[in-house]
Amino acid sequence: MGVLIVAGTVTLVVLLVQRSGGGAPAARGPTASEARPFNLVLGEPAGSRIGAIAAAGGALAIWVVRPDGERVVLVDPATGRATGEVRLRD
Repeated sequence: MGVLIVAGTVTLVVLLVQRSGGGAPAARGPTASEARPFNLVLGEPAGSRIGAIAAAGGALAIWVVRPDGERVVLVDPATGRATGEVRLRD
């Protein structure tokens, strides 16, 4: 009887682990041979720097710290073009 209880408990734990972690496989990024170069020039004035970069939906959000203020530039990663800009003031 004890063997059946242990076997049932082990089976239950295995099934729970499989179901909790058994989603769709994670998407993999391109390999080094598949990746294409990505060059982007933001055209910001001298003294500017990149504060951070983050994914934002289908775009890249680049936080640019400029001498005249900070802004977030939205870039389409497929084309490498800036698609928008968020500023705190004009």
